[in-house]
Amino acid sequence: MGSQDKSNITPFSLIAAAFIVLLLTAATAGCAGTEPQQDGRVVVAVTIPPEQEFVERIGGDHVRVILLVPPGADPHTYEPPPGVLAEVAEADMYAVVGSGIEFELAWQEKIAALNPDMLVVDCSSGVDLISTGEGGQQRTDPHIWLSPRNAKIMVENIREGLAEVDPANAEDYRRNADAYLEELDALDAEIAGALAESGVTKVMVYHSSWAYLARDYGFVEVPIEEEGKEPSPQRIEHLITQAKEEQIRVIFASPEHSTRSAEVIADEIGATVVTVSPLAKDYLANMRHVASAFAESGRP
Repeated sequence: MGSQDKSNITPFSLIAAAFIVLLLTAATAGCAGTEPQQDGRVVVAVTIPPEQEFVERIGGDHVRVILLVPPGADPHTYEPPPGVLAEVAEADMYAVVGSGIEFELAWQEKIAALNPDMLVVDCSSGVDLISTGEGGQQRTDPHIWLSPRNAKIMVENIREGLAEVDPANAEDYRRNADAYLEELDALDAEIAGALAESGVTKVMVYHSSWAYLARDYGFVEVPIEEEGKEPSPQRIEHLITQAKEEQIRVIFASPEHSTRSAEVIADEIGATVVTVSPLAKDYLANMRHVASAFAESGRP
């Protein structure tokens, strides 16, 4: 997700700041850990905005959320400033996406070292992950939250984590999670119906974010980007030919990426570039918008 919003903090200064935070937290050991903070709320760190909605819907007034990758930033490349690291040093729980998102691969161990008593919850536990790449380059597609069926699993993992760090409010977490899961069930049915009725079979996108949605709802994602990089001229030529043959009339980009290649292809085939975000916090409304846009692109 190649964002223009990159921190200008150098890796050296980040490491130095992290050690300073570690020293400060060591001096106040016992303030952070698995007990709720002094204002009575559980402090939960999350990586991306959709997780923030999940935690807030489950936790309600019992939680305060620290968002590590802010809106508009790219979780593949973003580096957190020292002030955010200092906040996480006081967190009770960190809900990691857990599916191989680059931010977590780079920072999860460092963050955990700042706060050894913090519970780390793997939100991908129980999700059927999609493998990408080949041979020694094989990885997993990190974008698990972009299917409501996976989001339901993530919500259940978060609920269990909150109940562990704050057992006194476990029943509230269960009740809130159940209510949100009902909304996700309704969203699941709505998306399945809309995409099936539209007849969409292929969706061309700049960045490969939607593989889980495609798998769960019966269409194919055609990415323009090549392994996180701008496509070669040869690939652009191939995609133009494919789009013409398959009568693709819409190309989807995201606010976190350049639209240049998408616009080049769209100009050649007379298509429209439509922006959809994989990282919007308002998860239910955003996924309805995405599904509607994908469905509309498949209509004759």
